[in-house]
Amino acid sequence: MNYQKILEDIYEEIKPFAHDGKQADYIPALAEVDPDQFGIYLSLLDGKHFSLGACESKFSIQSISKVFSLAIALSILGKDLWQRIGKEPSGTAFNSLVQLEYENGKPRNPFINAGAIVLADVLLTHLENPEEFFINFVRTLAGNPAIDYSTEVATSEQGCCYLNASIAYLLKHHGNLENDVERVLHFYCLMCSVEMSCKDLAQAFKAFARSSEPFSHAGVNLTISRVKRINAIMQTCGFYDEAGEFSFLVGLPGKSGVGGGIVAVCPSKYAIAVWSPRLNGRGNSIMGMKALELFTTYTTESIF
Repeated sequence: MNYQKILEDIYEEIKPFAHDGKQADYIPALAEVDPDQFGIYLSLLDGKHFSLGACESKFSIQSISKVFSLAIALSILGKDLWQRIGKEPSGTAFNSLVQLEYENGKPRNPFINAGAIVLADVLLTHLENPEEFFINFVRTLAGNPAIDYSTEVATSEQGCCYLNASIAYLLKHHGNLENDVERVLHFYCLMCSVEMSCKDLAQAFKAFARSSEPFSHAGVNLTISRVKRINAIMQTCGFYDEAGEFSFLVGLPGKSGVGGGIVAVCPSKYAIAVWSPRLNGRGNSIMGMKALELFTTYTTESIF
């Protein structure tokens, strides 16, 4: 299959959407990002790779980081993790306070903000140096020791995370947060601030695409069953309240972030990452969603 031509054809087809939507300007540092950028990187498990556009430009991965923190937390706690976090799609906005209150402080899944804040709490409780452990894990998966946090983005995000603070205090009220709220929020924002390229993300997520092999990277060890379950949660919960639409149109497990990145995996075949900062009303990259829909349509390679 001529993947390079497919990527080029996709880019030509999605050009009419290039100026739709806007970047996540509610986070001051992200408001300064040039919104008119696009990159895509496909990494096959056999070692071949194909790319187009700004595929090596670094951007803030934001909620994509939640897949990495879930892997670490699941490695630490195993099935006990699910006593504190659910596994169901939310059906509401990723930062919903109402749903968390209604469900007595147990987040619906690990990828909404409430769930990811609990993941941050787990890592703070069980790791001696969680900041160092987390970034080393990401660097190892991607094979790039230059990957790092952006203190500028983290500081910018923490300076305006009033709703996340409300979520964290509600979790604390219900006994689902063990550490100091400000400490948890700082670490949560720091993880979201990690900067990676499409190439980095595709390389990193190949570990999740190899779902028929045991997962052992930088001190994080997962059984084949748990890797498949992480993929299952990406399939059902990876795109906020647009997860059903992504599953219907694209048919791959994946995760998006409000930095404009999307990464998806086809188990035993490939990992693919796309970046375009302009978002739709649900916080997902407009061009990224269109590109991945066309990719699985043209290749007929999805999980279905």
